[in-house]
Amino acid sequence: MLITLAILLDGIVFASYLFLVSIGLTLIFGVMKILNAAHGSFYAFGAYGTASVLGMYFAADRSVVGAYVLMVLVAIAIGVILGLILERGLLRPFQGRDEVLIVLVTYAVSLMFEDIITLIWGTGSMSAYQPFQAAGNFSIGLLTVSNYDLGLVALALTIALVGWWALRRTKWGHILTAVIHDREMAASFGINVTRVFTWTFVVGAILGALGGVVMAPKISVTLGIGIEVIVLAFAVVAIGGLGSVEGALIGALLVGLARAASVQLFPELELFVIYAVMALVLAFRPYGLFTRAQARKI
Repeated sequence: MLITLAILLDGIVFASYLFLVSIGLTLIFGVMKILNAAHGSFYAFGAYGTASVLGMYFAADRSVVGAYVLMVLVAIAIGVILGLILERGLLRPFQGRDEVLIVLVTYAVSLMFEDIITLIWGTGSMSAYQPFQAAGNFSIGLLTVSNYDLGLVALALTIALVGWWALRRTKWGHILTAVIHDREMAASFGINVTRVFTWTFVVGAILGALGGVVMAPKISVTLGIGIEVIVLAFAVVAIGGLGSVEGALIGALLVGLARAASVQLFPELELFVIYAVMALVLAFRPYGLFTRAQARKI
């Protein structure tokens, strides 16, 4: 029972952080049909920005409560700045071009972002452990659970519910749905598709940065974390289906639980299990669990 409970808790916590990153990636693809290989850079900048800002914040002997608010502000600032720069400065000229070309462009951008991170923060590791430590723990039998991890799960659930409500029940959600299904028809009805693209990309960038922000207190912030997370995020959206919010949630849960079970039972198979789950799903559902096959244009 203890091992089962540990697998469930560890899997759900890991899935929560994966969902935060993957939901931004799948939102951008669903609306703009852009598979953004630079999405992991938003995560990396969020983690590094949080480590730097919290370092200065706690050096001034400030309250830990304000640190949580500051973390949200860091995610918003990084997402808005990088999202606008990337979408308006680099991706807008490629709208309507081949999707493979855009993947190559965003991959090149991710490499440049890695160099920018090195120039700003150097090659050493950073940490921002104070919010995680201040949250405290509680025990379930012999199992110790962090309150910070429970907050991470609550945040992921809140974003999932707010995202569902926004897409299904708001005017902006209906506009997004129209653009997703037929952008040319949406434009003919007076919808500013370019503006929709910009704000969608910025929101996706904020969610990607938020993933790095909330994980910074739990990990050692070092070079390469953005590349590591984008590979996992691609696995999640491939399982759930590109462009599907529900798919991102279910895909994150499957990956999180599979990884947690492997860590507890077969640690040497940790990475293999994640891609085994993806291969198994795609063998039966090539477009993912929540995406229907589409007719090709010839």
